[in-house]
Amino acid sequence: MSRRCELTGKGVMAGNNVSHANNRTRRRFLPNLNDVTLESEALGRSIKLKISREAQRSVDHSGGFDSFIMKVPEENLSDRAAKLKRDIKKILKN
Repeated sequence: MSRRCELTGKGVMAGNNVSHANNRTRRRFLPNLNDVTLESEALGRSIKLKISREAQRSVDHSGGFDSFIMKVPEENLSDRAAKLKRDIKKILKN
């Protein structure tokens, strides 16, 4: 399983550890990912996703999973989340 947020696409970044003597060694910055269960009102069920803490705060701020996922560009979403977005869009259109 990759270390990538399913909603925002935030992933692993690379950088340097810099010592006091200014020696540089490569390191990885991992995103703060959590397994979360979100409620979809349109689908009428709960969804388990692996999302970053920043995405979780954004979902809460935007008023829920359905309203957040409609605002996110589809290229940022994982395949599973993109399918959920299409399903929600189909239900809301009717």
